[in-house]
Amino acid sequence: MEFLNQPTRNLFFTGKGGVGKTSVACATAVRLADAGKKVLLVSTDPASNLDEVLGVALENHPTAIPAVPKLFAMNLDPEKSAAEYRERMVGPYRGLLPEAAVKSMEEQFSGSCTLEIAAFDEFSRLLGDPTATAEFDHVIFDTAPTGHTLRLLTLPSAWDGFMEENTTGTSCLGPLAGLQDQQKLYKESVRALSDSAITTLVLVARAEASALREAARTSGELAELGVLNQQLVVNGVFQAVDTSDPYAVALQQRGAEALQAMPQELKAFPQTVVPLSPSGVLGIDSLRRLGSTEFASADNSPHDDAERVEGLAMLSELIDDLVAPGHGVILAMGKGGVGKTTVAAAVAVAIAERGYEVHLSTTDPAAHIAASLNDERLPNLSVSRIDPEVETAKYSAEVLGRAGKNLDQQGKALLEEDLRSPCTEEIAVFRAFADAVAAGTNQFVVLDTAPTGHTVLLLDSALAYHREVTRQASEMPEAVENLLPRLRDPLFTRVLIVTLPEATPVHEAAALQRDLRRAEIEPFAWVINQVLSPLPLTDPLMKLRQSYEQKYLREVKQVQASRVAIIPWQIEPPIGLNELRKLTHHELETSPS
Repeated sequence: MEFLNQPTRNLFFTGKGGVGKTSVACATAVRLADAGKKVLLVSTDPASNLDEVLGVALENHPTAIPAVPKLFAMNLDPEKSAAEYRERMVGPYRGLLPEAAVKSMEEQFSGSCTLEIAAFDEFSRLLGDPTATAEFDHVIFDTAPTGHTLRLLTLPSAWDGFMEENTTGTSCLGPLAGLQDQQKLYKESVRALSDSAITTLVLVARAEASALREAARTSGELAELGVLNQQLVVNGVFQAVDTSDPYAVALQQRGAEALQAMPQELKAFPQTVVPLSPSGVLGIDSLRRLGSTEFASADNSPHDDAERVEGLAMLSELIDDLVAPGHGVILAMGKGGVGKTTVAAAVAVAIAERGYEVHLSTTDPAAHIAASLNDERLPNLSVSRIDPEVETAKYSAEVLGRAGKNLDQQGKALLEEDLRSPCTEEIAVFRAFADAVAAGTNQFVVLDTAPTGHTVLLLDSALAYHREVTRQASEMPEAVENLLPRLRDPLFTRVLIVTLPEATPVHEAAALQRDLRRAEIEPFAWVINQVLSPLPLTDPLMKLRQSYEQKYLREVKQVQASRVAIIPWQIEPPIGLNELRKLTHHELETSPS
């Protein structure tokens, strides 16, 4: 790997969800530790799967990895960090202030963005305080999917600017004293991020157009923040062994075309190409082999066809039941990179072509719904994206118009100052999500939601939203008030959990299902995307992956889901109306003829 020739002390891995950031970050950490360096590997992803990849139960403090001397790893747990942060801010006042005042402070620190700043507080300590990681030669950050990562990395500037401009000493996070105490640490974090001598930003992508576009967008936005020392890793590049297998040839050709059309700004970076791993990347041995072109061994030879999971329905078989209520909301949820946008678009097209009015939208900042439709349209299908900047401006104007109309000049200034808080964006996007769900009362709304961790935080914030918004408005919007009842109504909301037949996507989908059930939201069905099992493959690497996926198809069918549908891997990318129609066709072709 190019970035290991002269590795900087800090290494960041970022990119579109599902591209293999965790695998590449873990493999990097193992190689540096094997070379005698003491390494700390940190995940800032709310949906982290470091534990599963490394085979060790991790917490929010460095934990030794027994199989790799000198390697330590940790997860920054947003919930635990928020609880610790909240107590650090409120604890000193217990017994000194009246109980009602302490309770008010606790409420101020219970909003969803407290999770964000608490996790960032930990992140800043590791990055900006040299004493926190002084014992380590390298600190590797396995960051969250792109949208969350950008928010995390822009927080230093956002909070720094907010603290400099805020004159009242309060915000939606409560008293600013705690933040002001951290101001020097946040500035050191910004300095460390932009210092090319100590920090490298590794953009991880697949050989896919959408992943490379996302990497280019991320690269530009990070460069604007002063993070200029960037490198590119293209993960999972496939080379066909049997050129008579049309699926293998199509997969190789698709990757080659994507790399050929790579955005120009990415071509300027040092590049590392990582070959496709045929049997997943779990455990230290597989991490040490990551990048090797040797894929066959006695341990991972394909099973015979008799062991294949049979009787799995196609996506088309879900459509009749999805449209039965005549209106409502359909949510495509799951880990980043599993194909939520594709599934949402295919379902929306199928329902629209049955004559229903359908609105297709997304709360995912990294989604490309228009691209999945190839900018084609149907008469009764409308498409939109919940844009954070637009929603924040609209929400701020609404609050100023309603809550600010009777305020004097000083009062309005204070309200405007409060609305400049970074938390306002979270509230605004959440409100837009609630409005989108409310539109399902008289049409179908299909929502391609954000990756798992962000989605769950978004849904959970319903419980804290009232405390947030009533500081600025006297009434709860109807859409927000009815959001959880609507999401819990199986006749109004149908949740499709989208996954891939691989370890991490399946296990993260299972965790999402547990979270939804705790919120009394029962998933309608699981959709397993890009399944190889129905295909007549002859390429040995493709057959090995076909064999590998059986374990996870079986787990979903027998353990996780009451209802399952699959989408076979397609020779043509599912882009545009014709290709999306194929995904919900009653007789989906599984041969190239």
